[in-house]
Amino acid sequence: MPAVASVLVDFDGTVCLHEAAAHLLERFGEPEWPDYDDAWARGEIDGHSVLLAQAAMLRAPLDNLIGYALRHCPIDPTFGPFVTWCRDHGIPVTVVSDGFGFYIPPLLEAYGIDGVEVRTNSWRPGAPPSLGFDNGHPECAGCGTCKKLLVEGAAARGPVAFVGEGPSDRFGARYADVTFAKVGQPLIDICETERIPYVPWTTFDDVRGWLERPEALPGPAGGEPCPGWRARS
Repeated sequence: MPAVASVLVDFDGTVCLHEAAAHLLERFGEPEWPDYDDAWARGEIDGHSVLLAQAAMLRAPLDNLIGYALRHCPIDPTFGPFVTWCRDHGIPVTVVSDGFGFYIPPLLEAYGIDGVEVRTNSWRPGAPPSLGFDNGHPECAGCGTCKKLLVEGAAARGPVAFVGEGPSDRFGARYADVTFAKVGQPLIDICETERIPYVPWTTFDDVRGWLERPEALPGPAGGEPCPGWRARS
């Protein structure tokens, strides 16, 4: 039997082969949208402020935004079979995303993937659009969706596997019992710099193959407070 009790998976760049939020901002946003990401990476601005500023740029009708994502942002073809394998072994899979959220359920549905819980930010249409941080930390604004809290919550069931690729996944990776970091993506460099144990992966077949083997779990790297901590203003 696999050694984990649940799997948490990032969406943009992980389940989805493209960074869906970036694609939408490139098509519908304003030229300065990357500046917010760069400021967040330098620790100059909190994640809430970044997401709210970028969400406000997406003024196209929601159906247009979803349609664009469906046409341009494919799901990894190995994700569906991975979800089926997890279901067959009684392992719940949860998508944990710090993106805009609205495109995740339509993309999963389009690829016939069901039975996956989605924890992300909630889209609030308007002029301009906004976001609700339903899965955020009650005190910290470092991220919109707090992957640290979601990993810790899942740990009540037993050992947690976390699958990701980017900088926002750093905060889930530190607290998971085993972290899968996508080859060629920033999370690997972060894990090596911060001494977070990780397993490299390219497809979800790699993740499943590792979980099928009876190996000891590396255990959480931990660290308090969370390195992305930003108190709410």
